[in-house]
Amino acid sequence: MPVRKGAPALLSAGTLCAALLLTGCASPVPPAPAPPASTTAPASGDSRPAPGAPGVAANDLASAPAAALRLPGIGPATQALVPADTTQALVVTGVDADSNTAMVTLYSRARTGRWTGIAGPWAAHNALRGWTDDHTAGDLRSPIGVFRIGDAGGLLPDPGSRLPYDQSDEFEISGTGLSGEPLEGSFDHVIAIDYNRVPGRSPLDRERPLGEEKGGGVWIHVDHGGPTQACVALERETLRELLRALDPAAEPVVVMGPAPELAR
Repeated sequence: MPVRKGAPALLSAGTLCAALLLTGCASPVPPAPAPPASTTAPASGDSRPAPGAPGVAANDLASAPAAALRLPGIGPATQALVPADTTQALVVTGVDADSNTAMVTLYSRARTGRWTGIAGPWAAHNALRGWTDDHTAGDLRSPIGVFRIGDAGGLLPDPGSRLPYDQSDEFEISGTGLSGEPLEGSFDHVIAIDYNRVPGRSPLDRERPLGEEKGGGVWIHVDHGGPTQACVALERETLRELLRALDPAAEPVVVMGPAPELAR
């Protein structure tokens, strides 16, 4: 019988990992000081005003606090997708659109609005063919976007997660991965990424609101030593650490994709 505790966990962009089972407060910038009064009278007949001090470009003032309030490496368009109530963000960054390895860092947002790394960076695997902003089932690419993460589970008992955790024998897996590596133990612990799924349910739930063709079952799971179908895979102890660090009250999200896309 599955064992489940806790309560519910939305957001953009595409899977198929379960297919392995089944298929600013920056200080205001002071005004530039007034130029000292000229002690030299303008040349006779010269009606031009005395030169003043150079001003500060308006966009320099506007951009400084905004940059300070964004996640490191994340551009304004991506940052705008992070919900206002989110204070934890897991950033998964690939080198480019075709990379199947990534770096992962967990950030926390302070009351000032500034984001600080609190865990990682960790090495990870993602999908064999890299990334896509239009994920479809079987494309062997991980979806790019910002997604909530609020439900967990696994074959093994809860390691101390504050997320709802569904322990079930249905997470058992065997066979080999895309590089011929054994898959056993890959789903000992998983965190569901809210892409094409109903939040608040076990990661095993198979309802696909966008339709089966858009994939589903995109998880963060135990790394089996090779690229995934669409998921993000972390070393076992790293994943256990992450499970204990994520706080449902922080409305955590995963921000995932290649660096050039995330920097937009």
